[in-house]
Amino acid sequence: MLWYLLNLGIIGVFIILFLITRQTNKRWSKINDYLGMVTNTVNSVRYGNLSTKIDEINHPTYQNVTDSINRMVETLNDREKMIIEYQTELMRQNKLLESVINSLSDGILIINDKHSILRATPQVGEWFGVKGHELIGKNIFDFIQISDDTSIEKLKNKDVFIKHTPTNNFVMNTIKLPLDDDKKRYVILIKDVTTEREVETLKEDFVATLTHDLKVPIVAESNIINFLLDGKFGEINEKQEYALLNMKNSNQELVELVQIILDTYKIKETGIKLLKENIMLNKFITDIAAETQPIAKNSGITINFTSKRDIKVTADPMQLERVIKNLISNAISHSNTKEKIDITTGEIPGFITISVIDYGQGIPPKEIKLIFNKYYSAVKKFRKIGTGLGLYLSQQIIKSHGGEISVDSEENVRTEFCIKIPS
Repeated sequence: MLWYLLNLGIIGVFIILFLITRQTNKRWSKINDYLGMVTNTVNSVRYGNLSTKIDEINHPTYQNVTDSINRMVETLNDREKMIIEYQTELMRQNKLLESVINSLSDGILIINDKHSILRATPQVGEWFGVKGHELIGKNIFDFIQISDDTSIEKLKNKDVFIKHTPTNNFVMNTIKLPLDDDKKRYVILIKDVTTEREVETLKEDFVATLTHDLKVPIVAESNIINFLLDGKFGEINEKQEYALLNMKNSNQELVELVQIILDTYKIKETGIKLLKENIMLNKFITDIAAETQPIAKNSGITINFTSKRDIKVTADPMQLERVIKNLISNAISHSNTKEKIDITTGEIPGFITISVIDYGQGIPPKEIKLIFNKYYSAVKKFRKIGTGLGLYLSQQIIKSHGGEISVDSEENVRTEFCIKIPS
């Protein structure tokens, strides 16, 4: 009986273990099926299929995981759509920018530090005689020559010669690209200035011819006025003399104006020929101040010349006198405060200095860099007559001496033009 009950108990245990094992296997089977679905979904997402989802499962534990994975896939899908939209817009903007750059009349190319061409616009390819894509990797010096020994990385409005287009005039500018890596890249802008140069030459030739033809009748008029003032055509009364003197002054301004234009043209053609002499500045400047004093007096201005000691300078006296007179004339025109004009001399290492200082309206800071440009006239409303060539010509004269003219100005306080000539 005991043995029977023991056998029955063992059989019961086996039946219970069988039932538990069967239930566990069913559960593991469901887990394996679910993990299979998750794996398939993850693999689909991995290979770019963001439309896949895990089917709904009526089990609280599985459902939470399912919802999380499905939401993640939906989020990735939304972000992919945003990325595609951004890429499409970026490509559109890139094509627009490329179209704009390629339509420019100026040429643009990018080179590296070995002067190899990395990219070029169609205009560059046309000038170089090579199709754009065939330029890539070529050395830029296979196509251009720079007018002097300036390195290509430092070009600023520098004349260059393009071998394939020898009849045109070109200028180049180089800009270094501010990249985050250690590689050096440069953008080169090429501009065809052939038309501008031709127009400038035509303009200067026309002006030179016109002024040359004008000079003859103006000089003849000046001679007639002098004859009248000297009484060679009979006595003149006081009113007539006053009128003739005014005419003589106006005529002299016209003569100087025409001469400045002619001299400016000659500078470009032949340069400035200097006849240098040793000049003692005290007497030289004293004579100039005395000669220009009557003109200053008419404007209620006094010219003062001071010097610590007599200085000798080697220069062309006629040209140097011309520069100083021009600076005094400008000072008179701009000294609307009726104050004095000071002329001083001095010495700095390697140079003799001559300064002309007025206390008028001054020059605005934005015009300081422009006043020596050809045809530019600062504060034109205060000038009676002029071309703007006076300071340009003065600068060229002093440069031909190996010196320079500098200017320092404070509006409504003072303006100082300083001539520096090598000692």
